[in-house]
Formats: sequence, C-alpha cells, structure tokens
Amino acid sequence: MFRKLRDFLELIRFSHTLFAMPFALLSAAMAWADGVRADPPVRFRWQDLVGLLLCMVTARSAAMAFNRLADRHLDALNPRTANRHLVTGRLTPAGVWAFTIFCSLGFVASTALFLPNRWPIYGAVPVLLFLFGYSYTKRFTVLSHFWLGAALMLAPIAAWVAIRAEWAWAPVVLGAAVLLWVAGFDILYACQDVEFDRRMHLYSIPAHFGVPAALQLAKLCHAAMVLLLIGLPAVFPLFGQIFYTGLLIIGTLLAYEHAIVRPDDLSRVNQAFFHVNAVVGLGLLAVGLADLWW
Repeated sequence: MFRKLRDFLELIRFSHTLFAMPFALLSAAMAWADGVRADPPVRFRWQDLVGLLLCMVTARSAAMAFNRLADRHLDALNPRTANRHLVTGRLTPAGVWAFTIFCSLGFVASTALFLPNRWPIYGAVPVLLFLFGYSYTKRFTVLSHFWLGAALMLAPIAAWVAIRAEWAWAPVVLGAAVLLWVAGFDILYACQDVEFDRRMHLYSIPAHFGVPAALQLAKLCHAAMVLLLIGLPAVFPLFGQIFYTGLLIIGTLLAYEHAIVRPDDLSRVNQAFFHVNAVVGLGLLAVGLADLWW
C-alpha cells in the first residue's frame, strides 16, 4: 500500500506543489491582513486555511494525473519520459483515472469549507476544466507555456476570492507575476525536448523558434515578473522595505537560473527548474509574511 502511494505521489510530482502553494498562501495572508481594515472586517478562520490547502493539493493532483493520462503515449516515445509510471506499467490507466476522479471530487468538496462564501463552489468545475485543458495545448499552440502559467495564476486569485468573496487588483498583479514566472521556467524546461517536439509536430516555443530565442524569451518573462512584483506595493500598500529586499534576492536567483542554462549547455536545466524555482516561491512567501508581520 505504501509503495503504491509512493508511486502516485511520484506520478504527480507531489513535491512540485511548492511551485504554486506559496503564492496561494501569500495571497491568502494578504487578504487577511488587508481584511482587518474592511467593513465589515474579514477575520481569519482555520477552516479557510484548511480549505485552501486541500483545494491546492487536490486540484494540482487531479491536473497532474490527468496530464500523465493525456501524454502517456507521447511519454512512451520520448527517451526522457519513457520511465514514467504509466509507460512502465507501475500504474495502470484505470488506477490513475480513479485517482484523478477522486482528487477532482475532493477539490469540489473542499470548496464547501469556504461557506458562506459560495464563489469557490461556483468556480470549482470551470477551474478544473481549465487545468485539464492544459494537457492538450502543446498539440495546437506554442502558447502552451503561458496556459500553464495561467493555470498557476489562478492560485493567488482564487485564494483571495475564497477569503474575501471579492475581486481586487493585488491578487491579479501577483497572479500575473506567477503566470510569467511559470511560463519562463516552463520554456527553459521545454528546451530539453526540442528534437522530440519537432519530430512529433508538437508546439513549444523552443521547438518553433529555436533554443537561443526561447532562452531570451524566458529571460524577458522573468524580468517582467520582477517588474510586476516591484509594482505590487502600489496596489497593496502593506508591503514595504522587507518585501523589496526579498525581491532583490529573488531577482538574483532568477539571474543565476539563466546564467547556468545556455543554448550549448542544457545539462543544468533540471537544477534551474526544480531547485532555484522552489527557493523563489518559498522565498517570496517568507519575505511577504515577514513584511506583513512587521
């Protein structure tokens, strides 16, 4: 049983929840901190925090499992992905479908924790459909990287709406930064599969425009992300000096990420993708919380 559980966690790359979770938690913290001044005030509730964590885990797990199902035939043809669980038979399509349905139902059920706010319940199915839709984007558009970014952009926006039951500029600006951040590092990651994507007529920016141009576009995405975060205090004045200090560190990390990935040397793409970006997400959450506490 534990081996099977481990296989499912590996299938969905559970550790990669670190990419989206920090931004959802930061947005929720912003919503609570700003809500103190609202009329009527928005109070912290433990059930909202639990609902947020459950929604993040179940939605991402469902989307990742669905992605593995949609790509299993392509994964079998790609040497880089030929050892994935569905390809090798460690997990069966029926089992992964059951897991996907279970996580999807868990996501929808978790939105009830935000009651009396009904907006999360109304948005649950459309959000899932948007997340599932990403799995097919490489078959028809080079903008698949930005679709993935938009999927993770939903995390901070949905977290704010779940807490506040209203729309605001602060989570939108934060979400737009997430979109560009994810699109940038997904472009880097896709550089590993340029020849395979071209052979299979799949759409990706590196396959369409070449690796050197793709790396430049990834840099522009991350530069724009930093600019959006610099502008975030303009719509969320509770952030100040600590937040800006953190952005300096995050900008340095992103610069390092691009320094270690070159058109003639993609050997450290995984280091840039997994290690640096996990630190970026957790680092932004840490400095944001520190600034709000201060």
